[in-house]
Amino acid sequence: MNPPDLLARLDAIGRSLAATGQALALIGLGSVGRETARLDAWSDLDFFAIVEPGAKAGYLDRLDWLDAAHPLAWHFRNTADGHKALMADGVFCEFAVFEPQELAGIPFAPGRLVWARDGVAPAIVEPRRPLPAATLPDETWIVGEALSSLLVGLQRWQRGEKLSAMRLVQVHALDRLIELDTLRAAPAPGDPFNRERRLEARQATLAAELPALAPGYTQTPAAALALLAALERRGALLNGAAVARIRALAGG
Repeated sequence: MNPPDLLARLDAIGRSLAATGQALALIGLGSVGRETARLDAWSDLDFFAIVEPGAKAGYLDRLDWLDAAHPLAWHFRNTADGHKALMADGVFCEFAVFEPQELAGIPFAPGRLVWARDGVAPAIVEPRRPLPAATLPDETWIVGEALSSLLVGLQRWQRGEKLSAMRLVQVHALDRLIELDTLRAAPAPGDPFNRERRLEARQATLAAELPALAPGYTQTPAAALALLAALERRGALLNGAAVARIRALAGG
């Protein structure tokens, strides 16, 4: 679905909420919030439905208000406050329902007011408890964790624990490389919850290395050597004994 249609769907959800009589506001978040410039055909709808005190349980237990905006094909309750839902035409929603008094204790990025009942203050989209600042560990910790993930991952590979090995090398060690580049280069801000989001657009040099760094389940030794080489290219301070052991385990 194209971006204008996705925004129109969110507007339809706002109208549906308005018709229930107990809703107060609909707040768009993420790419349907204040970041609509990055909205594309593959975006989902992230939002908060704000309802009258005492009404929350009804909006969570019965999703007829959402189904009225467009029929639902599947949904499940993924948190105490919300659901994930697939609409019949493929639009995916992730949302939470809150009562006004709850918002003071919830950290979230500032949103966009899609719909509000008369009398609801526009400031409802502003968090009173903002997201914590994203902080990175220091380089010594990042490099140490990367090396240890490579070493332990390769030991598990040798033992035959190939899935665990793949995750340690191609996920955990790679996460540390992402952190190292982020720490050094300070690229454009990413998703505060997932540093790999939009990495291809933010960190082009690292993105070009990804085919070698994450080649898949059967290629963990090669991935470990590629990650080691990536650390070396960046001039990271690497312990010689750890490097030698990683090379020996990887057969390189």
